[in-house]
Amino acid sequence: MGKPEDGTEEKKQGKMASAAEYAADVYDRMLHDLEEEETEQDGYEETIGLLGGRQKGYEGGSRKTRHKRMREILAIVRKYDILHGLTPVTLRKMLEELGPTYVKAGQILSMRSEILPEPFCRELTKLRADVEPMDRETVLSTLRAEYSIPIEDIFDAIDDVPLGSASIAQVHKAKLITGELVAIKVQRPHVQETMAQDIDIMRRLARYAQRFFPDTQILDLRSVIEELWHSFREETDFLVEARNLDEFRRNNADVKFIGCPKPYMKWCTRHVVVMDYVSGIPISNTKRLVQDGYDLTEIGAKLIDNYARQMLDDGFFHADPHPGNIIISGGKITYIDLGIMGRLSSHDRAALEEMVEAVAERSSERLKNGLLRFAISGTEGIDHAQLLADLDLIIDEYGTADLHDLDIAAFVNSLIAMARKAGIELPGTVTMLARSLVTLEGVVDEFLPGVSIIEIVKGHIKAHASLSDVAKKEAKEYARELESASHGMLQAASQAGLLTSMLTRGQLRMNFDFANRTDPIGDLAAAADRLTMGIVVAGLFIGSSVIYYARIQPVIFGIPIIGFLGFMIALFLGLWIVFSIIKERKQKKR
Repeated sequence: MGKPEDGTEEKKQGKMASAAEYAADVYDRMLHDLEEEETEQDGYEETIGLLGGRQKGYEGGSRKTRHKRMREILAIVRKYDILHGLTPVTLRKMLEELGPTYVKAGQILSMRSEILPEPFCRELTKLRADVEPMDRETVLSTLRAEYSIPIEDIFDAIDDVPLGSASIAQVHKAKLITGELVAIKVQRPHVQETMAQDIDIMRRLARYAQRFFPDTQILDLRSVIEELWHSFREETDFLVEARNLDEFRRNNADVKFIGCPKPYMKWCTRHVVVMDYVSGIPISNTKRLVQDGYDLTEIGAKLIDNYARQMLDDGFFHADPHPGNIIISGGKITYIDLGIMGRLSSHDRAALEEMVEAVAERSSERLKNGLLRFAISGTEGIDHAQLLADLDLIIDEYGTADLHDLDIAAFVNSLIAMARKAGIELPGTVTMLARSLVTLEGVVDEFLPGVSIIEIVKGHIKAHASLSDVAKKEAKEYARELESASHGMLQAASQAGLLTSMLTRGQLRMNFDFANRTDPIGDLAAAADRLTMGIVVAGLFIGSSVIYYARIQPVIFGIPIIGFLGFMIALFLGLWIVFSIIKERKQKKR
């Protein structure tokens, strides 16, 4: 016997088809509106530009190219059906298919857990920007365009096979005419223009989406896009990386176990970096490190100690310390790519130091103070009691864990989530540093089994704090507390003067706030009534006892009647009070 043909399956398929048709209609309408909007602007529009700000739009073939790219992007977005939500995996796959700009955007977003949930950040760390290498002629023509003299007068030889090829640049081993072995990092032609075009499209999509979503969400989205453009602009200006290399070398000139390639500033341009060629063992290849006689524990401890120096002493830290960026060369821990760096002000470093010491000492109060010093918005409305309670839980869970047991990613994200819950807005540098520490944890996990990173950082703070530094720190702390106390005293004096004035005029009123009480005055009256009844009952018991033992008349069967009645009334009232209390508690539990 077959199933009844009630049309259920047909209805289900019809609903799916109508949903697909609706989604297709939305994407088609979006593309039409964007192209129509661009046509109406007649050659001038607000684009990201290569220098930012309002610039003349793409014309002729460029506009056609942009329309073509817009169609490609919307086709891919449509393929992954973002209207019905994205999982971490589908987001990663979509970004990979969208191309190098979006891959790089995903890599940056993977370090920003205050923007994306942790599962998405974790998945985006798997993004790789490896692409087909440029051919030799493209590399040579790019180099020739960068220099005013023939490249044969600079380089004696350039290897044909690249050392690495990524979405933004390609690296080749070469030899200068002066004899030095160097690595040349060559930017792909027009990569910045391509990124500008893609981000311009992102801007347009965000502006278009404003018609359908709340303004606050779009403002957040547009600010993220601007931040991405700022990061792209720095990464595609290779003079920034050259200066990073130079500054990092100066900061670590007295550290024998830390190094990075030396840039040849004379030959560095906005699209080319020329630096020392450094070969070594990838830090992830622990087997080979052990074979070559290296002590893994020593490497791990020195790497963490130096990173503490970058954070707390220099305020200039490597923001992407993944294994591919670190090698061991000639007994040195060497950073070979300094494209993404972070900076911390002296104020931020002091706050970070206080937080590290607070975790090591399991002090919620100090951790709260350090966290609030990081805040970039007002902290007047923060519930300090709840904040301390949340920090107590975090410290109890993570404060004393060894590296083998400590999940730094969970610890850092617990702090960030707790700050967001409390209404504390943290600067982007802090979350960048947080993700860097998570990455570093993965690097040294095999090097330092059973060792606490927090203890190493705390040891660095103690070892590098001179007597004068301690005195300065204490003086600053006392000055900060004195300033806070003096402002509090002045405010209290001002309020006291106002209270006195109102009291003398008979205008003083007091407001009481009873948490979770709808009728606090009624509650107070009931408590006063109950207290009065208790006093009456106690008085009856005492008075009845006096009458009973004094044998005051009348007496029946040897029992004073007045004393007996007093006892009974006191007993009845006492039982009534007890039962009313029990009844009230049962009602509250319900």
